[in-house]
Amino acid sequence: MARTIPQVIEEAAERFGTGEALVDGDLRLDWRQLADAADEVARALIASGVEHGDRVAIWAPNMAEWALAAMGTHRIGAVVVTINTRFKGSEALHVLRTSGARMLFTVTDFLDTDYVAMIDAVGRPGALDEVVVLRGPSGGDVAWTDFIARAKDVSQDDSAARAAAVEPGDMCDIIFTSGTTGAPKGAMLAHEATVRAYTAWSDVVGLQEGDRYLIINPFFHCFGLKAGILACLLKGATIIPHPVFDVPSMMKRVDEERISMLPGPPAVYQTILDHPDLDRFDLSTLRLSVTGAATVPVEMIRRMREELTFKTIVTGYGLTESTGITTMCRHDDDPEIISQTSGRAIPDVEVEVVDDEGKPVPIGEPGEVVVRGYNVMLGYFDNEEATAEAIDADGWLHTGDVGVFDEGRNLRITDRKKDMFIVGGFNAYPAEIEGMIMRHPSVSQVAVVGVPDQRMGEVAKAFVIPRPGATVDPAELIAWCREEMANYKVPRTIEVVDALPLNASGKVLKYELRDRS
Repeated sequence: MARTIPQVIEEAAERFGTGEALVDGDLRLDWRQLADAADEVARALIASGVEHGDRVAIWAPNMAEWALAAMGTHRIGAVVVTINTRFKGSEALHVLRTSGARMLFTVTDFLDTDYVAMIDAVGRPGALDEVVVLRGPSGGDVAWTDFIARAKDVSQDDSAARAAAVEPGDMCDIIFTSGTTGAPKGAMLAHEATVRAYTAWSDVVGLQEGDRYLIINPFFHCFGLKAGILACLLKGATIIPHPVFDVPSMMKRVDEERISMLPGPPAVYQTILDHPDLDRFDLSTLRLSVTGAATVPVEMIRRMREELTFKTIVTGYGLTESTGITTMCRHDDDPEIISQTSGRAIPDVEVEVVDDEGKPVPIGEPGEVVVRGYNVMLGYFDNEEATAEAIDADGWLHTGDVGVFDEGRNLRITDRKKDMFIVGGFNAYPAEIEGMIMRHPSVSQVAVVGVPDQRMGEVAKAFVIPRPGATVDPAELIAWCREEMANYKVPRTIEVVDALPLNASGKVLKYELRDRS
């Protein structure tokens, strides 16, 4: 069995052969062609002087060249550093400077954004030797085609030797935390842990050869790079990258490409379900769904089954520091477990819920989720202090998430520890309150934050998006909440909005909502 990503790529070419591997616009590659294209990138990187362990950054939307750049980087034992496509120049500079990246793959014409210009406006870091432009005008930098042309100067034997030298424990990626609080930190992830974790993930989900996977999950995140590209390589599912979350274009591609696998955070499915043109598209090929990262309402799961024809809906929980995966529901779990929990620990990984002293709490009681096992990151790159804060002396990763176990040790994430607020002495968990408000028939999406209150310390404020065709009267909804939940949980104010601020992983940016409150 493969223990490194280069071995996975080689095995995919042998096992799946002429099956369709990658579709992006007019480009259609089978598995052998995909492996050859990745090797061509690897040889071009060798010709460019990139060594084992060097960092190579990618700052671009989901596209074929992104996947090929990553596979080529992994093939020679270099380290992929991903950059969030929503970052501004100074944020990208932080990632480049912190990681010491020698090369950057990027674009100059995505959504009227020139990433090279954004970097140049803040100044290129000294370690950055070269910028390769995947798409768009290259200016004074290197065009993708010119970069690829360098491969002819390096033999396939040389790239094969570099691939063979990659060890299972070597670092494969540095993925920076989403930055919802503080400056992003670079989690160092390893080859074997990644392959092992996403073999388990793919097995649990039921991904199989011939599935057609529309990857809207951003490649710069574990959900896109590992649960997307790598999972397809492991199982022979077709990689179909989608560059931006736009519901009509996404539904059109599901129809045209007969998509069977469509994962994403709950906001993705909620937006599809509430789209006025939903009936215009044939979405009957949809079979597999993996969601999580936020509250998953039971009503949404029901509508996904009835209105979107999903046969398998699985929820899971993970964070960048745990290679993006910690617990998962199994596809044959009861619907209540799938909708209300994030399932059980993946094989060979320990998960506990502990109090402030690190002691396990009783079943049904909330505490901090801690994780120990092969999937825990190697540490934060060049940040021993932050690593020591995150991973204790016994190897437990402290997630900062609040969770509860049921009798079957299915984990329910109730909130981020830092998002909890105290109302007159009572702990209030926004995700719990959001789940209750989502039961209201006029509510499509909701986000709750704690805001200062002179008498109670803090109280809840809810930001609500109405269902299409419905209206939400704040006073009426507050009255409804008083009937449905304990008084300390009831939002004191409700603001009706058209959209919630999201990061590119689909998570609501609570700090932005708190700032505007």
